[in-house]
Amino acid sequence: MVVAKRFKLPIFILVAQLAFILIFAFLAEYDGTAQPKNTDTLSAPVPQYYPMFQDVHVMMFIGFGFLMTFLKRYGFSAVGINMLIAAFCLQWATIVRGFIHSDILGGEKFKVHITEMLSADFAAATVLISFGALLGKTSPLQLLIMATIEIIFAQINEYIGVHIFHAVDIGESMYVHVFGAYFGLAVARVLFNEEVESSNKEGSVYHSDIFAMIGTVFLWLYWPSFNGGAAEGDEQHRAVLNTYFSLAGCCIVTFAISGLLDKKGKFDMVHVQNATLAGGVAVGTCANMPMEPWGALVLGSVAAIISVIGYKYITPFLSSKLRLHDTCGVNNLHGMPGILAGIAGAVMAALATQEKYGESLSEVFPARAPEADNTTVVGAVTGQGRTAGSQGGYQAVALIVSLGIAIVGGLLTGLLLKIPFCDNVRERHALFEDEEHWHVPEEEVTFLDRNYEHVNKNVDTKIRLLQ
Repeated sequence: MVVAKRFKLPIFILVAQLAFILIFAFLAEYDGTAQPKNTDTLSAPVPQYYPMFQDVHVMMFIGFGFLMTFLKRYGFSAVGINMLIAAFCLQWATIVRGFIHSDILGGEKFKVHITEMLSADFAAATVLISFGALLGKTSPLQLLIMATIEIIFAQINEYIGVHIFHAVDIGESMYVHVFGAYFGLAVARVLFNEEVESSNKEGSVYHSDIFAMIGTVFLWLYWPSFNGGAAEGDEQHRAVLNTYFSLAGCCIVTFAISGLLDKKGKFDMVHVQNATLAGGVAVGTCANMPMEPWGALVLGSVAAIISVIGYKYITPFLSSKLRLHDTCGVNNLHGMPGILAGIAGAVMAALATQEKYGESLSEVFPARAPEADNTTVVGAVTGQGRTAGSQGGYQAVALIVSLGIAIVGGLLTGLLLKIPFCDNVRERHALFEDEEHWHVPEEEVTFLDRNYEHVNKNVDTKIRLLQ
């Protein structure tokens, strides 16, 4: 049994990878622009999309990975398991999207191309956000099983939002940030472990917070590519500009609110690491809409206030009163700012006029193209002749549905992860601890770290041992 448990994770990984290889071998093929027979070099999408894709790729592997290294004993897992999950999700999301968007049963193969690479990165971000809520409290096997399930729920939700409601969300604030945050929080609620309250390992040290700031800076710098990567032309230009200004305003206000909420007027590194990024989330849904730079600054500033207040007051309340422990505070960085983004997107859609948008109106909101002209497809959506008000209503419904599917899906997934096969983490010594799954350098493993949790003493006992 011990041997079986020891090798359960690598066997799961190898079986999954073999399945990925077989699925790609029989059901996937290059898109036409990547085929050797393609001679139309002008249509090659790589020069247009690859630079922003690479920015998003850096966000997934460096930004998210290092952002979660703040835990003093969980740095290997924060970066390493983040990398494992992301690489797993890139392949699995491509497959799931292929089954959703292609007629596989009819003999059609799904196409792989650079924009699908970008979509796969967005899908990976959804799971990595959920990982933040569960950081240090779940086994790698649980996380991979969660990723397998969450990708399916998330892609179905996105399909409903984009192809049924025709709700636009260029920066994926509703379909990635809101969904990932509340899916992870629902799982965290089901897996709540009272031992986290008495663990002495949930905390940072000076150098772990510096490493986490590396992730913050990378995410902050590259977020305009995340919000604008899937857009084109003037939409992409606005998405970059609006995200740029929203992040700038958010950063400034975060420092101000952090100082104001502290009795000594000092800054809190938790706020700086996380709330400074909330502006990128808050502007995501309407980033490609003409909100003007001042509007982006306002949205980023509001996001900062919400996020800092969340870290200061809401996160402790959720843990102590609702038994919902959110390690990274994803509700404050992704959840509430994502809801703000969804609301802002609905309002902007309801106010969108032909005079303001010109010809861009049907490009930003394809469903608003005239229904009489439904033989013409704008983007991936046939014109439906929607009014501004109805488009705003569908935007709001997409946000509500995303919340609903995320919460229900997360609760069901959490129940599944409690099965003994999934290696549920229950013991206090295993929480927020790298040594459970990694070879840790000997100088980092002290005598007290090895024995303190095993004798199941409280913090006072450890202090007496030190004395």
